[in-house]
Amino acid sequence: MLERLVAFPTVSKSSNRDLIDFVQDYLQGHGVPVTVLPNGKGDKAALLATLGPVGPGGVVLSGHSDVVPVEGQDWSSDPWRLRARDGRLFGRGACDMKGFCAAALAMVPQFQAAGLKRPIHIAISYDEEIGCFGVQPLIDYLTKTLPHPEAVIVGEPSEMTVLNAHKGTWSLVTRVTGYEVHSSICHTGVSAVMAAARLVTWLEDRMLENAKNALPVGPASGFAPPYTTLHVGRIKGGSSGNITAGYCSFPVDIRVMPGEDMDQWLQLYLDHVSQMQAKLRKVRPEASISVAINARVAGLTAEVDGPAEALVKQLTGDHISRQAGFGSEAGLFQEAGFSTTICGPGSMEQAHQPDEFISLDQLDHCTAFMRGLSERLSA
Repeated sequence: MLERLVAFPTVSKSSNRDLIDFVQDYLQGHGVPVTVLPNGKGDKAALLATLGPVGPGGVVLSGHSDVVPVEGQDWSSDPWRLRARDGRLFGRGACDMKGFCAAALAMVPQFQAAGLKRPIHIAISYDEEIGCFGVQPLIDYLTKTLPHPEAVIVGEPSEMTVLNAHKGTWSLVTRVTGYEVHSSICHTGVSAVMAAARLVTWLEDRMLENAKNALPVGPASGFAPPYTTLHVGRIKGGSSGNITAGYCSFPVDIRVMPGEDMDQWLQLYLDHVSQMQAKLRKVRPEASISVAINARVAGLTAEVDGPAEALVKQLTGDHISRQAGFGSEAGLFQEAGFSTTICGPGSMEQAHQPDEFISLDQLDHCTAFMRGLSERLSA
């Protein structure tokens, strides 16, 4: 199954419909009802399948179909052809996260034979890697159509351990419009580059304040770093060294600690942008600053006595709660009211790398986990 899934080059910029069509045919061939949820263009789709009776108390096994690009990476073999070596399976997406999807799909005959009394839902999304956009139709469908499940398990690579929290993320683009004049009379113009630089340093100042106030012990100590970060990794603007810049843009990455208000962090930045824009317009009314939201990925917060985490701990025997350094779709499920945790095969250290791989041992652990889940839901 993993070999089939890896063979579909479902990079986020491309369609995933061939993979979804294959999965739909496979599931329907086993008599499993399937709902396909296409995007507006129809070139991508999410999928939800339900095994067992349609009722409350089921479990959602959730994964994403898209993978990151391979261009510019030094692969030793075709990334779209699964190959085995030394107990490892190599291929793009083998770890992140087609391994989890393959395990769930390969278990379908055993799920059906188990005599499930509560359902197992298999959910496959798209565009996770570029902002978790494709999972929202699945969440909406689950919320409006199906009885409330007991737990959602997002199968991101965790080496089959429990990850119960991660930061939320704002992905923004700030665009500054200045007014061009010769630099000898720069006081009559507005430099978009210099205004952008002040915004960037303001963001860094907030992050330095967060670092100074971070507590060395407590719920945040499992995160590295244990505070909200505000980062700018690229900046572009201006046309010449002797002209005040008419344009400048830069991306903003804000990663918010669980328990903090994501919207409050965004508003704090927008308020500062508004204040700076007012100052620029006192020099030239044509000046402006805009902030576009590329993506909002909700954080995952540890649940006190959460059924999802308790279930995964029982099935894996792993009773240690850990925090994820990456974002995922899990926070969006939780935000919608579903008890959610992360547990999946493979290590994130192999994700997005050339010669990405998952070990056969990890797939075996995942299969045993799903077998235990089917036994629990059949009791």
